[in-house]
Amino acid sequence: MAQPIYLDYNGTTPHAPEVIEAMRPFLEQEFGNPSSSHWYGIAPKQAVEQARRQVAGLLNCEADEVVFTSGGTESNNHAIKGIARAKRELGNHIITSDIEHPAVLEVCRSLAEDGFETTLLPVDRSGLVDPIELEKAIRPGTILISIMHSNNEVGTLQPIAEISAIARSRGITMHSDAAQSVGKVGVDVRALGVDLLSVAGHKLYAPKGVGALYIRNGVQPAKFCHGAGQERGWRAGTENVLEIAGLGKACEIAGRDLEGQGSRMRSLRDRLHQGLIEALGSAVALNGHPEKRLPNTLSLGFRGLAANRILEEIGLDIAASPGAACHSDQVDISHVLQAMGIEPEWAMGTLRFSLGRMTTAAEIDRALTVIIAAVRKLKG
Repeated sequence: MAQPIYLDYNGTTPHAPEVIEAMRPFLEQEFGNPSSSHWYGIAPKQAVEQARRQVAGLLNCEADEVVFTSGGTESNNHAIKGIARAKRELGNHIITSDIEHPAVLEVCRSLAEDGFETTLLPVDRSGLVDPIELEKAIRPGTILISIMHSNNEVGTLQPIAEISAIARSRGITMHSDAAQSVGKVGVDVRALGVDLLSVAGHKLYAPKGVGALYIRNGVQPAKFCHGAGQERGWRAGTENVLEIAGLGKACEIAGRDLEGQGSRMRSLRDRLHQGLIEALGSAVALNGHPEKRLPNTLSLGFRGLAANRILEEIGLDIAASPGAACHSDQVDISHVLQAMGIEPEWAMGTLRFSLGRMTTAAEIDRALTVIIAAVRKLKG
């Protein structure tokens, strides 16, 4: 039986062939510790520093502003906890949004145990934060603002540059979780004006278990992991050379192909969307901003249906993600859709289709046939 069409690239991505080749030497022969002063440490050390330059090239920052981590979750933890602890004497207030990833929301909740307070900003129906409301939420003790660059469920892109300008004018540190954005749209930390920014390798065709944190020169979060002083003391522990090399190559590829791949994915995404609208009409609705959105992301609500039932019908043919889970006694709708005010009759039937480098037009056409048949069958 053929494998299902993969339309869950926001969940994780396969390894790009060039990424695999970049990692191969460090799997097969270059096993040395990059901190070693002898011959065996030379190639691993060079690979780590090359990857640092490759990540910096994609983000438009200096190489020494890139710290390697185990992924987006660790990067978010380091940024938020690090700034909270470093600036504790200046205040205890953090601002974020209702639709952040749990890797931000749960970190903020954990800081409540240490006396920190978090304001969760609402979003509009398209998933956008209002900079005016954000500015109103600032207090004398506000020390950090953390707003995601794009939402992982609906793809909405936030006005980060505008928010960063507000933060900078008030002397507040600005962090953005860009795990879903890097490699799909331009993420220029200088243009965005952020102080810290999180990257997740497995969202851009690098391995799981590696990521990066941009820390603007002059910003001083508390150390996240103490030890022998690797990563210039920000994050101790022997470097994961194999995966760092993969992340570097993935960033190089992303920068090289960004415009072309973005245009191609947008075209295929819109082909899927338009095909479903033409066949199903008012039975399907878009979640997220119609324009300010990741080029690969399509979150759709199917009115009156349950997401898990649709997935049961299409599961042998398509891999996608639900926006709600239906149980015998309740329906669990994602916190993102709830925050956006999506009505239950639409939210409970929401699916996220996210495309990638390997997605083809033939797969989109096949997906259309399968999804349309499944929705018509379930509607009886």
